[in-house]
Amino acid sequence: MIRRWALPLLLLAFGAFYLLPLATHGLWIPDETRYAQISQEMLLTGKWASPHFMGIRYFEKPAAGYWMIALGQAIFGQNLFGVRFASALSTGLSILLVYWVSRRLWNDPHKSLVSTVLYMSFFSVVALGGYANLDPQFTFWVNLTGVALWFCFDSTTRNGRVGSWALLGVACGMGFMTKGFLAWLLPVLIALPYAIWQKRLRELLGYGLVAVAVAIVISLPWALAVQSQEPDFWNFFFWHEHIQRFAGADAQHAEPFWYYLPLLVAFSLPWLALLPSTVKQAWQQKRAPGTAFLLLWLLMPLALFSLAKGKLPSYIMPCLLPLALLMGNALTDKLAQARDRALRINGWLNLILGVVALLALTWFQLKKPLYEHGQETLSLVLVFTGLFGWIIANLLQVARPLKLWAAPALGSWLLLALAPAALPHSVVYNKTPDQFIIDHLQELQPTSALLSNDLGAASALAWRLQRTDITLYNTIGEVKYGLAYPDAAQRKVDMTQVQQWMNEARRQGSVGVVMRVKGDEEIAEVNLLPPDGKRYEQGNIVILIFPQVAP
Repeated sequence: MIRRWALPLLLLAFGAFYLLPLATHGLWIPDETRYAQISQEMLLTGKWASPHFMGIRYFEKPAAGYWMIALGQAIFGQNLFGVRFASALSTGLSILLVYWVSRRLWNDPHKSLVSTVLYMSFFSVVALGGYANLDPQFTFWVNLTGVALWFCFDSTTRNGRVGSWALLGVACGMGFMTKGFLAWLLPVLIALPYAIWQKRLRELLGYGLVAVAVAIVISLPWALAVQSQEPDFWNFFFWHEHIQRFAGADAQHAEPFWYYLPLLVAFSLPWLALLPSTVKQAWQQKRAPGTAFLLLWLLMPLALFSLAKGKLPSYIMPCLLPLALLMGNALTDKLAQARDRALRINGWLNLILGVVALLALTWFQLKKPLYEHGQETLSLVLVFTGLFGWIIANLLQVARPLKLWAAPALGSWLLLALAPAALPHSVVYNKTPDQFIIDHLQELQPTSALLSNDLGAASALAWRLQRTDITLYNTIGEVKYGLAYPDAAQRKVDMTQVQQWMNEARRQGSVGVVMRVKGDEEIAEVNLLPPDGKRYEQGNIVILIFPQVAP
């Protein structure tokens, strides 16, 4: 049964719960619209080496991650599915890596199946697999470095070792071109202590040169191209995105050292109750080479990310693959020994969470509705369907923990597949402006000038119109560095300049404006615009169309 049906069923689950939901909701601001627009710009202009955001230099990340998103748009169209396909593909490849390396670790089809199901049903893995940014891609390349490293140490032939070290070099080179120098550091943190413990340091230093050479061959052409086109790229990218983010006193997204510990626990849902027995068994088997390697693979990146001052939840996604392998090993042993206590506890815990969420939603809907009656019936039905599916799935695990151990996976997939399409309009209207822009595309397309006071809304506008000429109104944000270049000075106006800019722009043709109006400052920004434009509002997004005036 395992050999015949397990993998086809997992493939079917991936298609149904990862791929199908990709086009069911608009692009989230600011991340998804930014990555969609940068990659689209590469596709339309043919400038592949240096990333530009709405025509402004944007050196926060290398180019390869944008290439993959652009490839998705080239194949499937410049649409929601095309933008998100690279994330789903990267997640699917990471899932395959779980199965592949678990077979090499244990040569046990059951452990491979269990580990794969656990990994592909982690809340964080499912959620990020449908989100268009670079984290799923970087996670895949880091996962591949871990898999390749184990193959390097586990191979018994010269050709096998050389091939594994070359694969490691490919992963490091592509990881570097996706998100930076971290892709070179992480495998060293894992391999060095393991090689010293195994007394194989000479092998590491010798064969490691193969990986270094391959990584250089992979990344050098792009590195030279971007150096030729934008000589200041490396200065900004290295110091701002690495040194300052890791150790700077004003690091972006600064969080305390312990920040990732509760997050790692939360990311293990819906298998939270399996963590204690997983940790216990891993500690007991820590002298086994495979377990020791997995512990290093889990703990060394976690320690590095915890030391960094700048932190975001998605940074620890590469820690989840070794966690799934350790958890899968422990769970398989429990199933073989017919020990169901941890599984029952897991089912009860998930069941309680689901019932609490259902009761809370019902209470709010009755007292202070999150969903408008009549207008959001479908969304409400979808969210209740997801919660009921979650509750039923975990009831099955409670009732038959050994036979239906995988039931929470189905609950996780169903809930997270329906969640984006089930969000209330109050969230959708404010966070996915590209859907509102579509409704007024015919009026916005012929405009000769475009203005926006928000980078997220501006990038949604640029992506939908396939234009980069958005003037930024009283906002700078993450394009501060790019706007400092002399050739980008005209791309911004402040509140003292906007009326003159508007008068000049309207003499050339009609003007389209997309604003986010969240408070008094934004209201003041809108009040400075002429009063004769057509006005459309949805949530906190305002679209204004101003006709051309006589010179």
